Amino acid sequence: MSTLLPAVEIETNNNPTASVIWLHGLGADGHDFEPIVPELKLPTELGVRFIFPHAPKRAVTINGGMSMPAWYDILTIDIDRKVDVKQLVASANEIKKFVDREIERGIASERIVIAGFSQGGAVSYQLALSYPKPLGGLMALSTYFATKETIEFHSNNKNIPIFIGHGNYDSVVPEVLGQQANSLLQSQHYETYYKTYPMDHSVSMEEITDISQWLQEHLL
Repeated sequence: MSTLLPAVEIETNNNPTASVIWLHGLGADGHDFEPIVPELKLPTELGVRFIFPHAPKRAVTINGGMSMPAWYDILTIDIDRKVDVKQLVASANEIKKFVDREIERGIASERIVIAGFSQGGAVSYQLALSYPKPLGGLMALSTYFATKETIEFHSNNKNIPIFIGHGNYDSVVPEVLGQQANSLLQSQHYETYYKTYPMDHSVSMEEITDISQWLQEHLL
């Protein structure tokens, strides 16, 4: 078995039947979204294994070449943000190993959700929409579809449930980028749930409540 990135794991009961693999944003780590698990208030009978991988450290051009946890390098921060697509796809392949391992651990692929915030969301789009087995869902939070021109969509995930959440006042990833991803997916006949929140580049209690309802709707 190939080596997995280090990750935080939390199980909501002793017999998980579903998994959520959740990717953090630039400069954060797997602990960033760990506190959200109890806030989701999922029913006890819904056993979910949450996996929060840590991105490796790498030099980030827009931050003066400083080394920090990052799924890929960001070269420019204009509205069309130029990113290192090769690194992004390599990160998606690293997270794919977690999906494969969950299947080996007995979780059906249809009960595995890929989630990501900001940079992690861009990796989630790439992984979930190209994965060869049907997945349980995709959550794209305050993010953008960086590989929309290069991705090879897999027909087995044509019907994947997609939750897209974005802050109206996002000063890091403008909300128009969330809208663009949503429009593109709808034009490709994906079914999306798109919602904005009165917040900056973050996650709010209202969004956490919506995520909880969405997870229960698709996993219970």
